[in-house]
Amino acid sequence: MTGNSSRGDFAADPRLLRITAIAAASGILSTVAADFLLHLIRFFTNLFFFQMFSSENHSPSGNTLGLWVIVAPVAGGLIVGLIARYGSEQIRGHGIPEAIEAILFGKSRMSPKVAVLKPLASAIAIGSGGPFGAEGPIIMTGGALGSLIAQGFHLTSSERKALLVAGSVAGMTAVFGTPVAALLLAVELLLFELRPRSLLPSAIACAVAGFTRPLLLGSGALFPLHTVPLDPLGLASCALAGLIAGGLSWGLSTLLYATEDAFGRLPFHWMWWPALGGLAVGIGGYFEPRTLGVGYDVIGDLLANHIVATAVLAIVLVKAVIWVIALASGTSGGVLAPLLMMGAGVGALLGPVMPGGDPAIWPLIFMSAALGGMMRAPIMATVFAFELTGDANALLPLLTAASVSYGFTVLFMRRSILTEKIARRGFHIYREYGIDPLERHYVDEVMTRTVKTVDAGLSVSDALAQHFGPQQTHRAYPVVRDGVLTGIVDRQMLVAAVETGLANLPISTLCGDTRPEVATPGETCRQVAARLAALALDRVPVVTDLESYRLVGIVSRHDLVKPSLTVFNEERERETFWRVSLSRNPRAPLTRDPPASR
Repeated sequence: MTGNSSRGDFAADPRLLRITAIAAASGILSTVAADFLLHLIRFFTNLFFFQMFSSENHSPSGNTLGLWVIVAPVAGGLIVGLIARYGSEQIRGHGIPEAIEAILFGKSRMSPKVAVLKPLASAIAIGSGGPFGAEGPIIMTGGALGSLIAQGFHLTSSERKALLVAGSVAGMTAVFGTPVAALLLAVELLLFELRPRSLLPSAIACAVAGFTRPLLLGSGALFPLHTVPLDPLGLASCALAGLIAGGLSWGLSTLLYATEDAFGRLPFHWMWWPALGGLAVGIGGYFEPRTLGVGYDVIGDLLANHIVATAVLAIVLVKAVIWVIALASGTSGGVLAPLLMMGAGVGALLGPVMPGGDPAIWPLIFMSAALGGMMRAPIMATVFAFELTGDANALLPLLTAASVSYGFTVLFMRRSILTEKIARRGFHIYREYGIDPLERHYVDEVMTRTVKTVDAGLSVSDALAQHFGPQQTHRAYPVVRDGVLTGIVDRQMLVAAVETGLANLPISTLCGDTRPEVATPGETCRQVAARLAALALDRVPVVTDLESYRLVGIVSRHDLVKPSLTVFNEERERETFWRVSLSRNPRAPLTRDPPASR
């Protein structure tokens, strides 16, 4: 067996089983919470638009209020503003940025107020006509439930994060019936890492929510669809669709935050902004009632091409305007459903002129591309559209369009609609991350093996003279007896011993019985670097194991940055290995040049 035989692919920890079991329970609770939220939205929809106490599913577009329809969103916005002002300001917004902020900057702690007030405020906002989806609020609510459950156990911040995200994506699974896409949402947007300790709880929570959903919310694809596969020309058309959707994402995001800035310049308190946003929603809803509320029925009609072009144009334009104004006003609601509606609407308008296939597929393609660009999560958007429809023929076109849209927004947008919200609160998020080079390398790869030591039997005065005189090369030295580490000494320690009359005693008396901080050869550089930072140390001895304490080397901060040099070179050095010969002889072989940096 080699010295590497004990090293595995992952940092396995038995606590993972405990966290996963808690996540499974969170999956059930989030599904119940999603069912409750949807019933609450229906209740307020019936109350605001039909003046009845019922949780039956009625679309607000079927109201007969006439001009009075303008009052409903204003009243809803006023109530939401009051809840935010006197309840919790965290209920404002569309949910996902707030979840990300709690994960990265709040140690994954959420308050019970959020778990109660977020679904209530969102149900009132959406039920009174707000052009939002239920997914953002349930992501926030499910996350709050996961966080609250985690706070009842003795867990680390990273473990709380795993449970917060598990609750969030379980809620999304319950609303849409898309467990794989919800898990990808966790991977691409929420976890900021890819480790078993975070991936497994989220996966199990999504699976549990997926199995629990039929008991409360029904089963099957939300928008069943079957389209004809595209021909080869469709690839270019999908790329064009991605560019258009990327431009749509850029335009909507820019307009949203310009509108938010305009609200910020208003001379009255933000508590009143949702009511003002509700006024815009009411006016838009008066002229185009199908833009009110969640609009899942409208999305289904758009995907099935059941709406004429003139009506589609009106829906897209009005939905975009009222969504931007309402969301900028600081009310509570999600972004996924509006993006699905606007993307599908653009696809329905452009489908007849897109070459390469059946026009019926383009609402679905544009819907996925808009989501992939706006959220900057192309894999999630692709799988999400597939799970919503069950249309396997659309998978390749969906991937192409969503990826191109994602590439467009990466190149032309500094931040997404999600991270821009957080940046405006003073926190910058870097969405690009990879494997830490310190995790790929171990202490025995970077440590210094030839160590200058101090014998434990040497007197204090002799040690001071021999090791800390003009010839001193290190700030501190390990103290050993027969190769076994007993302590660490530095100049300050020895000078203090001399001043207190201990100059003739063996240096081992200064080390005491407390063993010094050490590293072992099998630890990762990241583990040791974290300890050096936490303990404010520059270097630690390396011992064979924690029982024998036999010294085999020493590792410093300088040693621990060595793995990063490889990554730096991989990123910066450009090399040419092969060059095509320009000889007139068609049989002339390729010539190889030595590597050259450019």
